[in-house]
Amino acid sequence: MNAPAYSVLTTSHFDRLMKKLAPKHPELAERFERAIAILASDPYNKSGKYAIKKLVEVAAGEGQYRLRSGRFRFRYDVEGTEVVLHYCGLRREDTY
Repeated sequence: MNAPAYSVLTTSHFDRLMKKLAPKHPELAERFERAIAILASDPYNKSGKYAIKKLVEVAAGEGQYRLRSGRFRFRYDVEGTEVVLHYCGLRREDTY
């Protein structure tokens, strides 16, 4: 197996959000592992296989990309060969 093209890092803010969500949502750990695998190989979604969107009018450092995984949303930036996760959140049923 090839080594991942990108290394995936988290911010302290992201870590706090994960720690807060994990006890109530046991499926989050699996979603997070899958997200890391996706981001390590294709953070720009050049293959078109993933639910990744480049967000409009979002500055670098605020999570310019969003990965959708079930009800969870991961926001991240790509800096060279590093993917930096900034946000993890839950999309509520009553969003719309």
